[in-house]
Amino acid sequence: MYKNIIKPFLFLFTPEKAHHLTVRLLKITLAIPLVSFLFKKSLELKDERLHREVFGLKFENPVGLAAGFDKDGKYFRAMSSMGFGFLELGTVTPQPQVGNPQPRLFRLPQDEGIINRMGFNNEGVHALVERLKKGKPKNVIIGGNIGKNKITPNERAEEDYAYCFQVLFPYVDYFVVNVSSPNTPNLRELQGKEPLTKLLTMLQALNNKNKAPKPILLKIAPDLNNAQLDDIIEIVQASKIDGIIATNTTISREGLKEKKQRIDEIGNGGLSGRPVKQRSTEVIRYLSNKSNGELTIIGVGGIATPQDAKEKLEAGAALIQVYSGMIYEGPYMVKRINNYLLNE
Repeated sequence: MYKNIIKPFLFLFTPEKAHHLTVRLLKITLAIPLVSFLFKKSLELKDERLHREVFGLKFENPVGLAAGFDKDGKYFRAMSSMGFGFLELGTVTPQPQVGNPQPRLFRLPQDEGIINRMGFNNEGVHALVERLKKGKPKNVIIGGNIGKNKITPNERAEEDYAYCFQVLFPYVDYFVVNVSSPNTPNLRELQGKEPLTKLLTMLQALNNKNKAPKPILLKIAPDLNNAQLDDIIEIVQASKIDGIIATNTTISREGLKEKKQRIDEIGNGGLSGRPVKQRSTEVIRYLSNKSNGELTIIGVGGIATPQDAKEKLEAGAALIQVYSGMIYEGPYMVKRINNYLLNE
């Protein structure tokens, strides 16, 4: 039904309009108790064999929703009905920001990919906190993905990350430090060894001041070379954060089926979906092998089928996340993945 009816309808709209239409309709529909009950029953798969305990947290299943889908926590209650084991909200920044001018989200149907240059558009960390204060769904782990405001220079970036961390701390189960988006000018410079070590060490020091510290993960780009990945492993071990999310979107445009003219017209942005699948898996495998399996990794990038999910897990990921694949495959993708993992 999704591929034959719903997806063609949604693809009549621009990607950003289609996204807002989808989540609003979902939220309205699931406000009806009976519909919500039936929807949840049809999409979730409960089985103890799917349970995972990772960095001290207990997950109902290993499939999560990646950051970017619900930046401001407006839809996490609705999304919790879709069978996810965890939901990552954000990226949020200290102050609200509108992000980059539209259009800033583009489909590549031939490649089953998405290009975005959203630019950390969000209502600010306090808006997210106000929604989280109302409570979260039972048995769903919530992560908070944090970043810096565009106007904040890199030399003061630590202040933004520290602010988001402290404000959000009581309301999320884990944190993700996003220094790998290609859509905030110079942000990826913070992936350098010296600034990243300083940033993560500072956040971990703040974390350890709490009676019950929370897991901190680092989200990295797929465009790092092996030497840079070696640095990442050293930094994670030195700062004693809990793991890595591999990977964010890529700035590469290699191997696309879409016409070059169309790609040039779209311009800058991070590419996600199937085109990043192979590189993401390579990064996961490299990090896992190089760290002798001691590094905790959440795998994301190009997962659309159960086989894609299995590939990430076999490469060394403890958990996985999806986003772009769901746009092309529909909401039953999560259940299909979990069912496949059960029967493998």
